[in-house]
Amino acid sequence: MSWIYLGIAIVFEIAFALGTNATKGFTKLWPSVFTLLAAAGGIFTLSLALRTLDVGVGYTIWTGVGSIGTVILGALVYKEKITLPKLASFAAIIAGALLLRAAGA
Repeated sequence: MSWIYLGIAIVFEIAFALGTNATKGFTKLWPSVFTLLAAAGGIFTLSLALRTLDVGVGYTIWTGVGSIGTVILGALVYKEKITLPKLASFAAIIAGALLLRAAGA
């Protein structure tokens, strides 16, 4: 169940990151409300995942996979460019997450 909670926390993390851009410095009400709720949801579900996962593994996967999702969706939603260095970074993050998962298994 902890991996399901972590997956939900990652979705919230991506929503938080993308929502932060939409708030325009927290000057827009509804994007700001959405962003704050996403942040709270992410922290809450991460805390549920960390009941049984090591904090080093859970937090690193949460931020790493959340970062990858944010970059991919940022490219789709905000038309940001995905460059070769970004792709190499994705590969490093995924490899690191897999190694952490294997080490924690």
